[in-house]
Amino acid sequence: MPLLGFGVYQNYTARDSVLEAFKAGYRHVDSAQVYRNEADVGKAVSDSEISREDLFITTKCVSKTHGFESTLKGVDESLAKFKFDYIDLFLIHDPYSGTERRLATYKALLEAQASGKIRTVGVSNYGIKHLEEIRNAGFPMPSVNQIELHPLCQQRPIVSYCREHNIVVQAYCPIIRGKMDHPTITEIASKYGRDPAQILIRWSLQKGFVPLPKSATPARIHSNTKVYDFELKEEDVTALDALDRGKDGAISWNPVDAD
Repeated sequence: MPLLGFGVYQNYTARDSVLEAFKAGYRHVDSAQVYRNEADVGKAVSDSEISREDLFITTKCVSKTHGFESTLKGVDESLAKFKFDYIDLFLIHDPYSGTERRLATYKALLEAQASGKIRTVGVSNYGIKHLEEIRNAGFPMPSVNQIELHPLCQQRPIVSYCREHNIVVQAYCPIIRGKMDHPTITEIASKYGRDPAQILIRWSLQKGFVPLPKSATPARIHSNTKVYDFELKEEDVTALDALDRGKDGAISWNPVDAD
């Protein structure tokens, strides 16, 4: 899995944006059934002439579609929209469907993995109790948990649990949906001669997360990849760590506490 992913939430020109992202060096794209742009992502892949094996494509199933048979059907529908033979990573998008349907959905994804339709099974927006539910059911643990993650919302207990169980943590909203005007962030950006988004993406990488910045602006798509030629000093990572506001710092739905 490439350590930097390109998010396409609310991107209605996804084909063009993904092609631009490929030009910028991205090889990892994060989509979802509910984003309604799987076909556009698939078109970008076929138009790019990049080998499918060199790309890592994610999609997700939202709670209203959860259930064993509906999930199996949804996997086939996603494959048809992408026009792929397989999907690299398939996530349960959220935990809102309740224990029984969550586990049925997870079981269906494991079956789809066994049949070669998906390579890797993961979850998104899962709190510790949802992850424990999988473990207690005797299923293999997910490879990935994708959660909202940035200096204002660090989800530390979930991150610690994932590290303890070798679950990769992907970070959505890593650049706080553009709300990057906190003085600490802007001061650090000025210190390094970088823009605030690059500082936040670099922080995420140094914390060991897989950040998924999104943009439809070509210049921003490119600049968000320019994060490998500098490193934040420990004092600056610590200063960003100190911005954590827990759940109050979330800017998205962040349903990690769903029943």
